[in-house]
Amino acid sequence: MSRLLVRRSLTAVGIYASVLLGFLSTVVAGRILTKQEFGDFATVIYATAFFQSFFDLTVEEALVKYGFRFVTLGEWGLLRGLFRSAFRFKLVGSVLAGVGLLVFAAFAPPRLAGPLVVASLIPLGQSLEGLAGSALYLRSRYDVRAAFLAWSMVLRLAGVAVGAQIGVVEAVAGVLIGQLIATASIGVVGWAAFNRFPRAVADKLGERRREIVSFIVQSSAATGVLSLRGGLAPLLLAGVTSTTQTGIFRIAQAPQSGFQALSAPARMVLLTEQTREWEQGRQSAVLRQVRRYSAAAATLCVIAVPVLYWLMPHLITLVYGSQWAGATNAARLFLLTAAVQFVVGWTKSFPVTIGRPRLRIWTHGLETLVVLPLVLVLGSRWGATGAAGAFLAGMVVFALVWAVIFVRIRPEDVQHPADLAEMSAEEESEAGVLVR
Repeated sequence: MSRLLVRRSLTAVGIYASVLLGFLSTVVAGRILTKQEFGDFATVIYATAFFQSFFDLTVEEALVKYGFRFVTLGEWGLLRGLFRSAFRFKLVGSVLAGVGLLVFAAFAPPRLAGPLVVASLIPLGQSLEGLAGSALYLRSRYDVRAAFLAWSMVLRLAGVAVGAQIGVVEAVAGVLIGQLIATASIGVVGWAAFNRFPRAVADKLGERRREIVSFIVQSSAATGVLSLRGGLAPLLLAGVTSTTQTGIFRIAQAPQSGFQALSAPARMVLLTEQTREWEQGRQSAVLRQVRRYSAAAATLCVIAVPVLYWLMPHLITLVYGSQWAGATNAARLFLLTAAVQFVVGWTKSFPVTIGRPRLRIWTHGLETLVVLPLVLVLGSRWGATGAAGAFLAGMVVFALVWAVIFVRIRPEDVQHPADLAEMSAEEESEAGVLVR
């Protein structure tokens, strides 16, 4: 078995393990806490994700895009300058996210204030984990990154399992402690991987700064738009109904989480290898790989979705318990949403690969404009099921827009004089063979 295939296989194992462990965290919390307590816990987690995504500056994508460019050109001083600037950006965004959670806690119901204060420290730890992960991507060690994702979820599961026995505040504290330990762990490994690049004095980005900052701003804007859909929508649902409905909503999202997990290894490989290939001028190959991915994903959905749709009531009761049977209809709608999202799963990495992150802003922005009003209207009438219907409508619009964008892209292949110095002969021969 080739080294590249081993890395991809280990990446899949790590990703699937991390998602399974994250799923088990929800199951454990849902079975230990009461319905209202679980709803409160879910609301705090959604709020944390919202503020972190909205305020956190998304520098990881720029680190991968421009990091590979500087590695390709052998500009090691610029590479180190890029990471130094990214670290400063992340600190600012994390602090803003924490402050946002504290402000939200001041206006939230009293029972949510304590958990939100504890959660305000989570963005700092989680964002710095992303920097270390970016260093591993640049070494093409996405398998190690995936292993640390699994390790992070192990720690979170342990924290939730212990904390939920006491209450909501303690469950959130368990998530925080797990995240801090995970960040410290990957930080050590990520730093060691980064230092394997040739030593150089960190250079100022100079004339490249404007281009890189523009890329970061666009990526951050795209992430902010995503936070409005993924984080704000459940909070709006809680506002027009109750946190109990938010808990049902989180349970119902399990099919979507499962399908995202199924495509996650491929997406991680796509981000790393396709960005490298695009920077080396092999653009036609990248487009072919995207088409193959969508065709394979669509075939799998045609086979699996009808079966899962029929089994959904039994699966919800079996996994979460009979008290959550009311999440069945919402879960079925999220299953359809997940299928559409699975087919266009490449849309997360592709804009980064081609250096046009603004495409994510417009496409996710349009999706959000569909989702948020429908969550208020449908959610107020049908609760979590109505909100799930809003997400399905938004995802269909998102997929249609991306289909139009993709068919209009024309490749411009360029033959560079040299490929990546870090790439072995075996990897060069197999670089075009992504997950088929």
